Amino acid sequence: MSLTKQSDFSMTATILAVDDSPDTLELIRRNLELNGHAVYTAGNVQQALDIIDTVEPDIVITDWKMPINDGLDLVKYIHSHYPGLGIMMITGFASIESAIQAVKSGVEEYLPKPFTDEELKNAVNKLIIKVKQRKTLAKEDITTISSFGLIGQSTEMHNVFDLIKKSADSNATVLITGESGTGKELVARAIHYQSNRSNSPFVTVNCSAIPNELIESELFGYTKGAFTGAIATRAGFFQTANGGSIFLDEVSEMSLNMQVKLLRVIQEKEVTLVGSRKSIPVDIRIIAASNKNLKRMMESGLFREDLYYRLNIVTIEIPPLRDRKDDIIYLINHFSGRFAREAGKNAPQFSEATFELLLNYDFPGNVRELENLIQRLSVICDSDIIHPVDLPVYMRSIDIKAGNKSIKSLAEVEAEYIYSAVELTRGNLTKAAAILGIDRKTLRVKLKKYINSKE
Repeated sequence: MSLTKQSDFSMTATILAVDDSPDTLELIRRNLELNGHAVYTAGNVQQALDIIDTVEPDIVITDWKMPINDGLDLVKYIHSHYPGLGIMMITGFASIESAIQAVKSGVEEYLPKPFTDEELKNAVNKLIIKVKQRKTLAKEDITTISSFGLIGQSTEMHNVFDLIKKSADSNATVLITGESGTGKELVARAIHYQSNRSNSPFVTVNCSAIPNELIESELFGYTKGAFTGAIATRAGFFQTANGGSIFLDEVSEMSLNMQVKLLRVIQEKEVTLVGSRKSIPVDIRIIAASNKNLKRMMESGLFREDLYYRLNIVTIEIPPLRDRKDDIIYLINHFSGRFAREAGKNAPQFSEATFELLLNYDFPGNVRELENLIQRLSVICDSDIIHPVDLPVYMRSIDIKAGNKSIKSLAEVEAEYIYSAVELTRGNLTKAAAILGIDRKTLRVKLKKYINSKE
């Protein structure tokens, strides 16, 4: 058995394979370890129970036909004593009746023999999603920073949380980097409200939204008569934030001339109103953010080197959502719960096939895109369960494998949808057929076709 660092979503399972055939066990072990899983093997049910008691795996893959106690006995025992474990059954005796019996006993994935390496991998990945979803729903200690919306259990986010706590204890300038939609302002707020300045103002300035000719007067204020329209003296954002923190979002959009003036504020800890010669001291914690590479801009002469190093005392880089996919389930549950509470209704459930599509999507808009998606679904979906058909077309029509995008066949999409309905109804074909909008006979024909296609 080889253990792999579990930082990627597809490499987070400890798996127990149970089969009386050593050749089959070896095949499963090799294939799954190549995908980064930790794999244990057992030749019979008793050995399997001993390993489960000791290791507590995430997933159990068991054969059906075995001497003394068969796989169905093991499934029933696991389902009643270890309800959190994912269960997959493999068998050379595939039929509609056996598949239904397995589902009713607690099997979540059903794989007829012989199966390909890809079929095994896909079935395991689907089961990992289900197990993670259950653990997420059951977990009460979701890591958050106060009430500022930062959620995550991934290693990458724990690193962010650690830097937030460390930087909050000092007055050093902080530079937050990350793509649009990753939550840079949330991190800035967390730093401020975790610091000893939390009772003082937190002022946010979107530097890209203020025209260059106005940004100096907006930041530093101006005196009466300083320019046309200045009918009274007005304090700027820096004075407003005195004693607290100022968050300069998209600081890369400042002109070089304005960068010089900002550098002086950082060095001298004072501002000068437009139209005045008198400096006013300010006690401010400066937090800056950018979705651009400031170091590259500095090398190109677009950002001052001295300002860059003044801002870059502590750097917090927020990872894009595609690099912390372990957090997607936590975020989905958080957003769906929040929007449901706002609407005064129960939060919807997400089918396994829906979760798989969301986990395979890159989310170029990051957390903001995911939040908007969940809000949209909470508004337009009438069902208590979100199915793939409820997702935008661009999400449900693309299957991402090994970094390459490939279109799923219509038969694959239909098969996944039908299996989800059968699983949801715990093998009740009448109810599954009603959900699918077809009659029971048609459903049986389709199930038989899919099972035979795997043999």
